[in-house]
Amino acid sequence: MSRRKKIYEGKAKILYEGPEPGTLVQYFKDDATAFNNKKKATLEGKGVLNNRISEFIMLNLGRVGVPTHFIRRLNMREQLVREVEIIPLEVICRNVAAGSISQRLGIPEGDALPRSIVEFCYKNDSLNDPLVAEEHITAFNWASTQEIDDIISLTLRVNDFLSGMFAAVGIRLIDFKLEFGRLYEGDMVRTVLADEISPDSCRLWDIETNEKMDKDRFRRDLGNVTEAYAEVARRLGIMKEAPRAANDEAWK
Repeated sequence: MSRRKKIYEGKAKILYEGPEPGTLVQYFKDDATAFNNKKKATLEGKGVLNNRISEFIMLNLGRVGVPTHFIRRLNMREQLVREVEIIPLEVICRNVAAGSISQRLGIPEGDALPRSIVEFCYKNDSLNDPLVAEEHITAFNWASTQEIDDIISLTLRVNDFLSGMFAAVGIRLIDFKLEFGRLYEGDMVRTVLADEISPDSCRLWDIETNEKMDKDRFRRDLGNVTEAYAEVARRLGIMKEAPRAANDEAWK
């Protein structure tokens, strides 16, 4: 990896220059962070699990017509993705009250929302990714009205697909975070799903027990974080059992 040009390093991933123009290599780290990087740890195997889970989800979203930056998985920790211009928004889709919406609005955690709610946050770590309205987004040219419409439409499509996919394996999709980018193809620009979808970016609860199977296990010191991620992968059929190493025979 030292011979490759690093383009960007975030909390959980590193982007390297890709082998072809217009591509990047997305490397999944084992680093875990919470509360805007105030809490940190290294969780062995987390990057491998997130790589495989995100690959599985992105491939299946592509099959149902959701445009993504994903091209293919390269190895246990890396994906080849299309280079996009990231829109500086975190897009949150909520089905059940949890986390900040419970704190902000006083809704008990676990209460189903009247309908799925899409929220926007401005991607800026120094400002703690503040919640913003569509008026802010268009006023500051973070995205156009058409891009906002596309993002909301795609987010709700992703929500429908993920809710059904997870419900089929006994998991309740509480909420999730997405990022989108502009993909330039000649004179055309498309809004596509970027980043990752994994237990790092979703709240996932067991349907029967409400046991948390996501990053909240790290945020709330519940323990067994990678074990929970591995259980998500196992239920989705990505692996046979919890892997003991990156090249373990548990992986299909």
